[in-house]
Amino acid sequence: MTLALETTDLKVQLQLGDGWFTVCDLSALIPGRGVAALLPDGRQVALFRDRSDQLYAIDNVDPFTGAAVLARGLTGTDQGRPFVASPLLKQRFDLTSGQCLDDESVRVAAYQVRAA
Repeated sequence: MTLALETTDLKVQLQLGDGWFTVCDLSALIPGRGVAALLPDGRQVALFRDRSDQLYAIDNVDPFTGAAVLARGLTGTDQGRPFVASPLLKQRFDLTSGQCLDDESVRVAAYQVRAA
């Protein structure tokens, strides 16, 4: 049996400033797993697609360690809030707002994301 990646014309885009920036093909995002992407200004973003095809984007840098690892974290939900847990120290970040669920004084940037 041969498996082939699903192909689609849909692109994942982030709102940056006044416009939309195309990051990748939607088919590059596997539900439940993250992908890191480099933005034009040099920042990294962590992109996620959940099993209901909802898209999320937050900064990829873990503010507790300074390492660019959030795209490699484990995803889940807490009281209906989707989150990613950092693979290093396990702090959880809300994928919608970027708020740390374990320390209210910490947050990462969250981005508007769409498939177009």
